[in-house]
Amino acid sequence: MPKPNRAKGSLFSEEELPPNFASWEVADRAEVWVAEVALNLPLTTVYSYEVPDSLREVLSAGQRVEVPFGRGDKLQTGYCVAVGSQQRSSKRLKSLYSVLDREPLIDDSMLKLTRWIADRYLCGWGQVLESVIPAGVKRKSGTREVLAYELVPEWVALLAKVKLPAKQQAVIAVLQGANGPLRVDELCERAGCGTGPINSLKEKGYLRPVKQRTSAIAPVAAPIEVSPLFALNADQKLAVEAIIRAVQANLYTTFLLHGVTGSGKTEVYMQAIAEVVAFGRQAIVLVPEISLTPQTIRRFSARFPNVAVLHSHLTDAERHGYWQEIASGEVQVVVGARSAIFAPLPHLGMIVIDEEHETSFKQDNTPRYHAREVARQRAMLANIPLVLGSATPTLESWQRAVSGVDQLISLPSRVEDRPLPPVVIVDTRDDPYIKQGAGLGRQLLNAMQQSLKAGGQIILFLNVRGFAPVLWCRSCGKGTKCPDCDVTLTLHKELKAAICHSCDYSIPPPQVCRHCSAPGLSFLGIGTERLEAEVRARFPAATVLRMDSDSMRKRGSHATALDAFRHGEVQILLGTQMIAKGLDFPNVTLVGVVDADTSLHQPDVRAAERTFQLVAQVAGRTGRGSKGGRVLVQTSNPDQPAIVHASRHDYIGFANDELNARLVVNAPPHTSLARVVVRGPIEGDTLALAEQIAVKLKATSYCQTKQVHCQGPSPCMVTRLKGLFRFQIQLNAVELSHLQAAWLEVAPTLSPVANLEWMIDVDAMNMR
Repeated sequence: MPKPNRAKGSLFSEEELPPNFASWEVADRAEVWVAEVALNLPLTTVYSYEVPDSLREVLSAGQRVEVPFGRGDKLQTGYCVAVGSQQRSSKRLKSLYSVLDREPLIDDSMLKLTRWIADRYLCGWGQVLESVIPAGVKRKSGTREVLAYELVPEWVALLAKVKLPAKQQAVIAVLQGANGPLRVDELCERAGCGTGPINSLKEKGYLRPVKQRTSAIAPVAAPIEVSPLFALNADQKLAVEAIIRAVQANLYTTFLLHGVTGSGKTEVYMQAIAEVVAFGRQAIVLVPEISLTPQTIRRFSARFPNVAVLHSHLTDAERHGYWQEIASGEVQVVVGARSAIFAPLPHLGMIVIDEEHETSFKQDNTPRYHAREVARQRAMLANIPLVLGSATPTLESWQRAVSGVDQLISLPSRVEDRPLPPVVIVDTRDDPYIKQGAGLGRQLLNAMQQSLKAGGQIILFLNVRGFAPVLWCRSCGKGTKCPDCDVTLTLHKELKAAICHSCDYSIPPPQVCRHCSAPGLSFLGIGTERLEAEVRARFPAATVLRMDSDSMRKRGSHATALDAFRHGEVQILLGTQMIAKGLDFPNVTLVGVVDADTSLHQPDVRAAERTFQLVAQVAGRTGRGSKGGRVLVQTSNPDQPAIVHASRHDYIGFANDELNARLVVNAPPHTSLARVVVRGPIEGDTLALAEQIAVKLKATSYCQTKQVHCQGPSPCMVTRLKGLFRFQIQLNAVELSHLQAAWLEVAPTLSPVANLEWMIDVDAMNMR
């Protein structure tokens, strides 16, 4: 039998091709097969390519492909998003070059979701697809290639009429009864033969080899101690019943579960998920990265035997292994950070977002999606409920709930009717210790002494890492800044370095001023490293532990630290926001907010909201046991409404005041917000391009008719970042579609400029 020529770009070797394939050229006929391809480029267009006959049988939507693109037809990797036949037109299409995957990486529902993301966040569909599929999945990390065999379909009907030796007949019989190709070792074992009969059948053209990938990592089953269901109080029961009704009705509904800290929101999630699993369906639970603590993981693993945990510390091989398990339907619950919303669950029944107010659910690079909005769309496409849980919801979610767009469920009381801890606002403006540069004021020090004497544990919260955030020269009055960013260097004594927290630029701690060469720089401000030194000096007999991104660098250090605190080996735990949320330690009797003002004075419309959320969340870490607890909040702004409302555990009062204030300035959630940022190495050129874009935006009909408000350009909060000058244009619109349309009208008219770039961030959260 003559061997056909191998097709350009074919996945298969000559031996793998069906025996009746004699020609692989595209025939000149009226109908052609066409693939729609989304490229991993900032393009809104999907391109059409003719599919060679050699690839028609192996190509389907959801696979990666190589196609010629642009001048010189340089090969680019893209994603096939649709494939089918159409009438040949007079315009000759370029031919698709190769298919990179044997099976689709994503299904039709995920193609719809990623298309929606590209449209909403004004980026390329291919960019979204490239982002949502983990690199380890694309590289098939943690697997190895093995040889398998399958029957050539064209010969199956004829095999009954062909006389073959007994062992070859046994091989044929095994493959006919198999569900797909079999590895050589498995085929030999089932047929009771060696490799000789298999090789003979291959030479006759009845079998063809297929390369398969198998996991090279043996799964390790961790022992799980199953925990029982907890008895629900009346409010929790009502919450679970409402969610289950939506599950049973296959009905998309977004629930906002607003419960005070310690009200048992997690138990509501788990009992609702238990019902979902009982229906043979699956759930996704999104939590902030900092809340992916061993405590959170252990709680879900103890309730559900098949849990996959997706987070940033997984290796590519681990992520690929989980992806395969999830896609196979073996996993009941996926718990993970932002990107877990794209987990390929085949029978999704519910999505939960815990601590939905967290800014980490918004991605800072392309595609700049918000996981809450993506989850809303995925739930809508699948007709399943979405549950948003928080003690301090975003104003966007709160407004949707109180206006009736989403359904509000309230948990107003803590479990077992434990009281919320009293919160004391401590005015630090006249505190003698604070005036001397200390972090701990007199009232907080006294409270710490009392708590330790009574056998309680203490949490101290300060959302600034390092030793001192400012190195200041008394002679010339200037600070030591990063040469590439408009950011002061932070002193890290343990690392023996002054570091830029924006670009990681680092130098040894300077001994003299860079500007005037005067010696003796002053350290202004206080970070967690300096606070730790102060606490150890004040309480030498206490065991102290610091948790921040500097001290928790080693894999597993986070779990080790929390276990030590849980078992009473640590008396004082201090750190940044990684200790502010999701922790449940009954013996914590005192929480100290060392400086409540760190996020308050940022030029950001959400500054007050974030301050309220941080203070309220960290206050919720105490009073969870029989000993009770209290909270001290140190601030130089004791009358600031966000801090006053947080001290009263009054979310509704804060939300009402803040919504009214936002209405006056036409800010979210009353409008949609987008931010266009232009950046480049030369300040004048960057500003000129920003002004050109602003002029074009303001000339659109949407801005002319005031449907879209365009402000700027103006310097970004951090004007120079990583060596690039940055200017921003702010767009506000009541209707998001008007804002999107205005940008889509302008974007195609912008020509590339050397060394300059621009981006648009829809639903902008980070205003730096």
